[in-house]
Amino acid sequence: MDVEKVERKEVEVDDDGRVRTGTVWTATTHAITAVIGSGVLALPWSVAQMGWVLGPLALIGCAYITYYTAVLLSDCYRTPDPVHGKRNHTYMDVVRSCLGNQECPNRPRDVVVCGLAQYAILSGTMVGYTITTATSIMAVARTDCHHHRGHDAACASSGTMYMVVFGLVEVVLSQFPSLEKLTLISVVAAVMSCTYSLVGLFLSAAKVASNHAAHGTLLGVKIGAAASVSASTKTWHSLQALGNIAFAYTYSMLLIEIQDTVKSPPSENVTMKKASFYGIGVTTIFYVSLGCIGYAAFGNAVPGNVLTGFDEPFWLVDVANVAVVIHLVGAYQVYAQPIFACYEKWLATRWPGSGFFHHEYAVRLPLAGGGRAARFTMCKLVVRTAFVAATTVVSLMLPFFNAVLGLLGAIAFWPLTVYLPVTMYIAQAKVAPGSRKWVALQALNVGALVVSLLAAVGSVADMVQRLGHVTIFQTQL
Repeated sequence: MDVEKVERKEVEVDDDGRVRTGTVWTATTHAITAVIGSGVLALPWSVAQMGWVLGPLALIGCAYITYYTAVLLSDCYRTPDPVHGKRNHTYMDVVRSCLGNQECPNRPRDVVVCGLAQYAILSGTMVGYTITTATSIMAVARTDCHHHRGHDAACASSGTMYMVVFGLVEVVLSQFPSLEKLTLISVVAAVMSCTYSLVGLFLSAAKVASNHAAHGTLLGVKIGAAASVSASTKTWHSLQALGNIAFAYTYSMLLIEIQDTVKSPPSENVTMKKASFYGIGVTTIFYVSLGCIGYAAFGNAVPGNVLTGFDEPFWLVDVANVAVVIHLVGAYQVYAQPIFACYEKWLATRWPGSGFFHHEYAVRLPLAGGGRAARFTMCKLVVRTAFVAATTVVSLMLPFFNAVLGLLGAIAFWPLTVYLPVTMYIAQAKVAPGSRKWVALQALNVGALVVSLLAAVGSVADMVQRLGHVTIFQTQL
């Protein structure tokens, strides 16, 4: 009797029964995709509000704080030991494990604050990305119109249809089972973010060269009748700019979910620290370069989106705006997948015997080789589609939502990026109260709180100004 031997590639299963394939490079691409957003194009405006002294300092300072707290948070993925402890699959799991176990005081308040802040900013970012995608497509249409019909031609358009199309694309992509299956999309998104950042940097550098001088002032936008800027407007815009810079680096709300895709050995915290260093390092290079050179090109008159300051070469401006769209298509899913995982886990636990949540359907993909099939549950198909549709509707109703997103970012920066990572690290590492390290960490805590409060004030003031010029279901440049 012949025995057929089939060789199969061994698959390493982790201690929780899952198979993880993430490496430092996949984690880095996820980090870059999460950190670098279209907000990088607004950094020259942010630097202009603070000037050559405070602007670059804010960019570098926020980068260091984000990296430092990311290192602290990486050590909390496993508890109580950062290498051999129990895994925590989400940010909320980490908070619950570090601040709600037997060794630490029970703090359900921290878990609630974490959940509200994390999922509010994730959902808000998805809405902001939908709006930004529409405006980028509208910018392509306007640039082409001006090129062919002249720069004085009326080239107004509405972004409603573009938002709907973007929502339909995200409905399809939302059926990917998890963040681990989005590596290729995340890589493409990371490349696109570098593309439009480089284009913006190149166009700004070319303008500086043509000007034969760097514009700008030490303290930024000047106050006075000639500049049409009042003292109050200067104050609000400076605070908003500080919040924009602080939030531009934030990705702590996704760090644990990204770390949960990484295989070991080496230990997950070692890999994630390297990924954070590379990801935030690349981000800082782009942020500082584009923020400062963009400001040097336009001076205090820099537009809110640096790409809108250029009409020629029109094809290169179009390439940058198309890269923004492609990047946001992938970044949307990086922000959406943790939300999907959270509520699907809760629903599956709530109704363990329901086929709606557990029965898996398979549809063979005709163009994919090897008999590959798309697998999904009715829960994923229906609820994920409904969630994407809801974010699209909110985007259509609130075309000024970027101001609201600035407020959400200001509110979420302190608890997610600084307070919770610092508090959890102190609890897990048993940092003695009153020691130098404890005092330094608490000083960082207080400083970040002040920044968040000031940025929130600036964002609210900006929202109040925008409320008088809002038309629902109509997005314009």
